Amino acid sequence: MPISDRIGPHLPALRRYARALTGTQSSGDAYVAAMLETILIDPSTMAENGDDKKRLFCLLSRIISSLPVSISRGTDAPLPGVANPFDLSTVPPLARQALLLATVETFSVEATAEILDQEVETVRRLLDATFADIAAQAETGIMIIEDEPLIALDLAHMVSGMGHRVAGIARTQSEAEALWRDSQPGLVLADVRLADGSSGIDAVNTILSRVDIPVIFITAYPERLLTGERPEPAFLVSKPFNPEQVKVLINQALLFTPQPRVAA
Repeated sequence: MPISDRIGPHLPALRRYARALTGTQSSGDAYVAAMLETILIDPSTMAENGDDKKRLFCLLSRIISSLPVSISRGTDAPLPGVANPFDLSTVPPLARQALLLATVETFSVEATAEILDQEVETVRRLLDATFADIAAQAETGIMIIEDEPLIALDLAHMVSGMGHRVAGIARTQSEAEALWRDSQPGLVLADVRLADGSSGIDAVNTILSRVDIPVIFITAYPERLLTGERPEPAFLVSKPFNPEQVKVLINQALLFTPQPRVAA
């Protein structure tokens, strides 16, 4: 397959990443253009085997690390879908890259470390510190709908460790609806099957009929949500879950979801 055909599908993601990193489309495109020139000069940088997307981001990362990167205030390129975006100008360049790769481009921590040529633990520490900064700027209550006590406690501990407030834990649909009315959380972590046989999906639908907030489903039954019969959830994690994945999704949801709007 021609190199151009292999690169083309990934150009929008590369431009989005570079734009969010630098703050303007023109500055971001300059880095992407430099990456493309490198490939033209040395086509061997795009060997046939392997993951083309990850290879391109690795190459773009090397280009970025060799040139100074600054981010503009009052940019022409706010992060997608954000009413009040997290202030990336306060984040050091390497941490900023890790944040964008993990949240916007949805690379795993391991892939992010490879792209940035860093140890996995280094990237994990960078992300944890940046997530704590996000929590400080976008502190919100996170409500947990989960009937398994150990899982609920693990999630609550993770949420608290990220710097967010645990709005409460609900084990049934009725408890979830009452807890939402009492706590008004900014984000919901929800299971599908609940303690009394009631439905986390129904609880979430009731909540979303009143307020527009992000919901992350964490379930052993993803097929109940991926039916095509209703709008499928933007954030879905299968059990047993990877805590790092849930952390990334929490921050992705908070970064890229407009502020809650309560129905009249």
